[in-house]
Amino acid sequence: MDYAPPGTPLAVLHADHEVLLVEKPPGLLSVPGKGAHLADCLLVRVQAAFPDALLVHRLDRDTSGVMVFALTPHAQRHLGLQFEKRQVKKTYVARVAGEISDDEGTVDLPLAVDWPNRPLQKVDCEAGRAAVTDWTVVRRADGETRVRLFPKTGRSHQLRVHMREIGHPILGDSFYAEGTARAHPRLMLHSEALRFRHPDGGRWMSFFSRTPF
Repeated sequence: MDYAPPGTPLAVLHADHEVLLVEKPPGLLSVPGKGAHLADCLLVRVQAAFPDALLVHRLDRDTSGVMVFALTPHAQRHLGLQFEKRQVKKTYVARVAGEISDDEGTVDLPLAVDWPNRPLQKVDCEAGRAAVTDWTVVRRADGETRVRLFPKTGRSHQLRVHMREIGHPILGDSFYAEGTARAHPRLMLHSEALRFRHPDGGRWMSFFSRTPF
């Protein structure tokens, strides 16, 4: 893939003795890819400023928004279990093609790797892993809809495939959108908020990132 990572400075939302919250810019890998040309990523940039930072989760290269990193092995284990047990509350904002008629809904479609076309994913009701996304409409205008997405699972490309499957692909999606819906300067998908229990004491904490589109 053509990879031209942005030169955006590291944007820290919060840092304490256990966790680090940053804003990931669109177009930047979360972790290094294969090959020197894919070495630049958010993890490397974070570790340049916070050498003890440890990976907890990922966002797609073209998705922007809130990411959490652990600053101790304890925090990494604690946060990792919260993601695994689906206790982390994740909120995304997206602009999708077409005006969705309903005000809210749920997509419950299992996903699997589309091996001949990887890294693409596909709906696979026999061999796929469970994937569930709740959504609510924020507004409709000019042939598109702004939605909030609440993934209950964390499958690769889950939000992108689920919105495509209900007939409203995310604008700017080079994998799953077609025609004019694809022709946008970026993927219109943003991780707006994360809510989780702090590894030290277990209190709930919420962090937000303003949607840039």
